[in-house]
Amino acid sequence: MSLFAYRLRGRETPSRTSQVVAITRARMARPATPGGDPDAQRRLCRGMRPAGPGPLRASLIARTRFSDERVLAAIAAGMPQVVIAGAGYDDRALRFRSPGVRFFELDHPATQADKARRLRAMKAGPGAGGPALAPADFRHDDVAGVLAASGHDAGQPTLFLCEGLLVYLDQPACVRLLSGLRARAAAGSELAASLATHREGLDPARVAALANSRRRNAGEAWLTILPAGAHLQLLGQAGWQVHGTADAAQLGTGAKPGRSLLVTAHPAASITG
Repeated sequence: MSLFAYRLRGRETPSRTSQVVAITRARMARPATPGGDPDAQRRLCRGMRPAGPGPLRASLIARTRFSDERVLAAIAAGMPQVVIAGAGYDDRALRFRSPGVRFFELDHPATQADKARRLRAMKAGPGAGGPALAPADFRHDDVAGVLAASGHDAGQPTLFLCEGLLVYLDQPACVRLLSGLRARAAAGSELAASLATHREGLDPARVAALANSRRRNAGEAWLTILPAGAHLQLLGQAGWQVHGTADAAQLGTGAKPGRSLLVTAHPAASITG
């Protein structure tokens, strides 16, 4: 979910938001595949500055559970590729390591450089069953081209994850990213995404401004919080046909209703927008 990097003394540093998410996940009880590493998240977080759980912990637990379930379902169905957009310090390539399944991670170059260093220390790089890291800035880069250059096979089905990501992009960037993923989506592919929502009748710009005023990390602002229907329209414009939705509150983690929509979609036959 990291899109940005901080500038410190003339150099870019990894996303702190992604680190806080990873630290929170390291404390969670989560599944792992028989060949996976259930301790991967804790090891990826080694040396990070400690962080408290924060007010969004319940929502984070819900979307993590949702995404874990989609990855495990894809593996069980024989899907050979998983692409995680805005991966940050995601551990699923290690936690859910499975024969014949390749993981690709898209994120900001500064965050990926730090993650690559951590993976090397764990001896868990691409040659050792780790993820293929594909640096990308979603505000500017051609995601389809980046995936092609990383070795992703557009002829094979893929699970695409956009968890905790789209809220950090403006609406045109959301459509560009989702369209780029759609361009790499063979028949049988699936998109799983979490969407930041608010009730109908409110001004999205004012909702985002209020939400950001209450957050600690103003350097990584939330940009897209929309009513559920408007979000689903964006997915349609990008070539995705939604086939399942659930409010994060339905997962029983204590997440507030109406704040986060969890969505699954398939490639549409034609783009609606």
